[in-house]
Amino acid sequence: MDQLMQRLEDCYRLAEQHFGRHFPRPRVDLDLRGQRAGVAYLNDNRLRFNALMYRQNSADFLRQTVAHEVAHLIAHQLYGPRIKPHGREWQGLMTHLYGLPAQRCHTYQVPRRRSTQYLYRCGCAEHLPFTAQRHAWVTKGRQYLCRRCGNLLHFTGQQTQT
Repeated sequence: MDQLMQRLEDCYRLAEQHFGRHFPRPRVDLDLRGQRAGVAYLNDNRLRFNALMYRQNSADFLRQTVAHEVAHLIAHQLYGPRIKPHGREWQGLMTHLYGLPAQRCHTYQVPRRRSTQYLYRCGCAEHLPFTAQRHAWVTKGRQYLCRRCGNLLHFTGQQTQT
């Protein structure tokens, strides 16, 4: 976390020298999970980073991802809330201020998501698995009928795929 905070501070100092003004430092958390490397919460002045991606890609993460998220906060403070997230203001900060490519997405390896399949069948056949959302609707009372035989589809179980 020390290196990440130092890189964050370096990004802010560079912006402060360039624009001749102070930028408040954000709250920083390493609690992000899933497929995103980082997230900037503009109105809360907060950054969240993915600890797993940071550990697995530390050099590029420090260089690119930290600057990427800091640029979002600085662009918001300089140009206001009506700018596009990866618009020309943000791109200018990335390329001209930080000298980095204005890449929208990371290329880090992402662990495959575990997914649960909800299995349903009627009297004539087993059907394609339901999504978690569709299964939730069934638990709240929604009903689905088989297009072939017209019978009600019934939940038969679930299986988790990794």
